[in-house]
Amino acid sequence: MLNSPLSAGAGLDLAAFAEALADRARPLALAHFRTPIGIEWKADASPVTIADRAIERALREAIARCFPEHGILGEEEAAVGIDRPVVWVIDPIDGTKSFITGLPLFGTLIAAVVEGRPEVGIIEVPALGDRWVGTAGGTTRLNGAPCRTSAVTRLKDARLYATAPDMFAGGETTAFEALAEQVGLRRFGGDCYAYGLLASGHVDLVAEASLKPYDFMALVPVVESAGGVITDWTGAPLGIFSGGRVVAAANATLHAQALDILRSTSEPDGPGAG
Repeated sequence: MLNSPLSAGAGLDLAAFAEALADRARPLALAHFRTPIGIEWKADASPVTIADRAIERALREAIARCFPEHGILGEEEAAVGIDRPVVWVIDPIDGTKSFITGLPLFGTLIAAVVEGRPEVGIIEVPALGDRWVGTAGGTTRLNGAPCRTSAVTRLKDARLYATAPDMFAGGETTAFEALAEQVGLRRFGGDCYAYGLLASGHVDLVAEASLKPYDFMALVPVVESAGGVITDWTGAPLGIFSGGRVVAAANATLHAQALDILRSTSEPDGPGAG
């Protein structure tokens, strides 16, 4: 097993290693999908399953074995070394509510963050066999083929997604509704899958709140390397310590219009909020 991608000393670059992690996550997720599994509820009222924990544990073990000097930030276990030059950010199942209700739009999110900037991002969607891989300064590929965001530049033509209306609170709801009133189509659902659809040109805008770093760090290279723009609601780049509000757009023109509405109708989102 010395040449295995998940063996120490394999000498792989970060993108290849990230794909090897996604390869490991896929069968673990599928082994539990649409099967009778127990559900636990965390303190924030979000669900967690044996699949969440099994995937994160497997990926953490692989990272620690191959790159013991790297940090790890995941949803289900304590962070390790997030001040290190390279940090892996993992969401074992993004969309656990979709997962436990049999909806195939859940995914595993994997990001390699180098000096605070996400350099590699993967949206792995096991049930559909889809995988978006984005590398900073490179291209985004869906199942190996390059993909691009749409050319839509007017809000009235834009297709807007958010995972759920109840992810917004207070002024966030007002801001999202103000944006939704200006677009051509609004849909809810999709979790991380919506960002993959944006990278492939099927969706033009995604606006969300109440997110955590493991929900959005992998999305950055996927969206940006496909030609899109993704920031917080103030227009600042996303990082491990960003707040929970995210807006992604197919291009800078559309992003600026959406940002203007969100920024003018919402309250400040401080570091770590959401």
